[in-house]
Amino acid sequence: MATYDLTPRIAPNLDRHLVFPLLEFLQERQLYPDEQILKAKIELLNKTNMVDYAMDIHKSLYHTEDVPQDMIERRVEVVARLKALEEAATPLVAFLQNASAVQELRADKQYNLQMLHDRYQIGPEQIEALYQYAKFQFECGNYSGAADYLYQYRALCTNSERSLSALWGKMAAEVLMQNWDIALEELNRLKEIIDSKSFSTPLNQIQSRIWLMHWSLFIFFNNENGRTQIIDLFNQDKYLNAIQTNAPHLLRYLATAFIVNKRRRPQFKDFIKVIQQEQHSYKDPITEFLACVYVNYDFDEAQKKMKECEEVILNDPFLGKHLEDSNFSTVPLRDEFLENARLFVFETYCRIHQRIDMEVLAEKLNLNYEEAERWIVNLIRNSKLDAKIDSQSGTVIMEPNHSNVYEQLIDHTKALSGRTSKLVSQILEHAQAQSAR
Repeated sequence: MATYDLTPRIAPNLDRHLVFPLLEFLQERQLYPDEQILKAKIELLNKTNMVDYAMDIHKSLYHTEDVPQDMIERRVEVVARLKALEEAATPLVAFLQNASAVQELRADKQYNLQMLHDRYQIGPEQIEALYQYAKFQFECGNYSGAADYLYQYRALCTNSERSLSALWGKMAAEVLMQNWDIALEELNRLKEIIDSKSFSTPLNQIQSRIWLMHWSLFIFFNNENGRTQIIDLFNQDKYLNAIQTNAPHLLRYLATAFIVNKRRRPQFKDFIKVIQQEQHSYKDPITEFLACVYVNYDFDEAQKKMKECEEVILNDPFLGKHLEDSNFSTVPLRDEFLENARLFVFETYCRIHQRIDMEVLAEKLNLNYEEAERWIVNLIRNSKLDAKIDSQSGTVIMEPNHSNVYEQLIDHTKALSGRTSKLVSQILEHAQAQSAR
């Protein structure tokens, strides 16, 4: 299933350190030859300061205890550079480790800079040294130290571009340490900055949104409310436009979130239109499954795609997360996906037919007869389905469900307020732009 592996598309939008967890997953799933993965790791490590790790992988790859001379020389350079940066940052690091001294800092950055200069002889050079030291620590794989120093640097930094760079680094470090709640906070801070009107150029804004969505995959698929949060982010007009323009492969994750989300969202119908529009630029079994059910009404093909979806999920680094429970290993998202996918097929199929043969239905749901009957009984019992089973004829009989005029009116006007608000904001933005000229 390496055919549907998105790592080659995702990796260019990640910090190289964030690519390592993806390679570890691919190696574990054996989607590629072990030698190919190890070579990819070494290529990545050559651009970092994690020389010892690169040496270990080289030994494993070539089955030798010897390492190239350039790696040995590189290690000497890294150690020397680390010591030099540590010395340059020492005055500010010593101050930050002094709890009573840190209490003198205020929310006013200009006051802090003046106070540091007057009382501790710490100036812009030492603050810049802290940034370089934090960045070097990150490149060495010391993510905990890097996260602490980058946080402290941002509290003192007055350069908005450098502060933004530090925030990206801080989020990457938190992701690599699997501090998902803190990483989510940094993600929200980044989003706020990127979406601000003062942010750089429109081109940089689009690129930053694309990076943010790629980095967010680590957080959303490891967070309790991540399936809802990914819809809230990716389905915003500005972000969805960026996906359609430069990163259509992200539709896989948005489609998965819509499918496993317990709450049916009004945006789902619009998303199906996006899937239909983007079929020429991107499709995989997950997006094709939705097209089969909601566009083509091809239930036989949907059944085939459901089986392929399972393989895609198992071999995707973000979707195929395993949970170990004593002697069992499960993939929770796969189970939720298949359950909801069957419900999608069933709901759509039932809209077209009033009386449905159980054997045919079982085939469409990829279940045997007994499993299908039990599954439908549970739906009826949990009030998710207005139907009854005729055991003698082996059919499911759907109860007619006609919404009254009042319900239809409510459905049609539900999104009116939101659309009106959006239209007003667009008119105001256009008017402000015209007056600025």
